[in-house]
Amino acid sequence: MMAKDPRCSWCLGSPEYIAYHDREWGRPVHDDRVFFEFLTLEGAQAGLSWSTILAKRENYRRAFAGFDPAKVARFTPARVERLLKDPSIVRNRLKVESVVRNATAIRALGADGPLDTLLWSFVDGATIQNILDFERDYPDATVIRLE
Repeated sequence: MMAKDPRCSWCLGSPEYIAYHDREWGRPVHDDRVFFEFLTLEGAQAGLSWSTILAKRENYRRAFAGFDPAKVARFTPARVERLLKDPSIVRNRLKVESVVRNATAIRALGADGPLDTLLWSFVDGATIQNILDFERDYPDATVIRLE
């Protein structure tokens, strides 16, 4: 018998992973702060495991002003240096500086072009549902079999 809401095999192993899978993964987003949060966390994850970043997520929220692009865009070089000494986040200079640059780019979109509008324009405002047929044909993809 199958569970009511099957979980992908990649999310098993930690409460953060399961919560992320069940509440956030694959769900449409229309909030610029959430987009900025995901952009930041995905950048931090490069070369690391997603579970490592999820475990540090609250620390990232604190360190990067609740992912408010307007606030983060005003971070000074001194503030970046303080973040590089913070063991509760990934202390990689390029990753930390990219958060400030991304916030600046988001702010440059201005009132007429928030991040939500820009990102959803690439898919004409509609989600795309990918259906994969065989897990063995797509070993690196997430597949939920409902047989």
